[in-house]
Amino acid sequence: MILRVRAKPKSKVEWVKEVEEGIYEVAVKEPPEDGRANERIIELLAKHFGVSKSKVQLLRGSTSRLKVFEVIKD
Repeated sequence: MILRVRAKPKSKVEWVKEVEEGIYEVAVKEPPEDGRANERIIELLAKHFGVSKSKVQLLRGSTSRLKVFEVIKD
């Protein structure tokens, strides 16, 4: 499954919500430095979809707020 994600780094509260079909907003406490926010987004998406972190992959947008992820569900 391909997801478009709007990242919100340095948030006070972490959450994942679907704003439209296939489009999610993910807020993380981590700053967007050294890929820390991306790693935390992967962890939150994995938890949200009930898969391991290795099943969530960042395809595009590593330095952008708009990202594309692939989630592999068995």
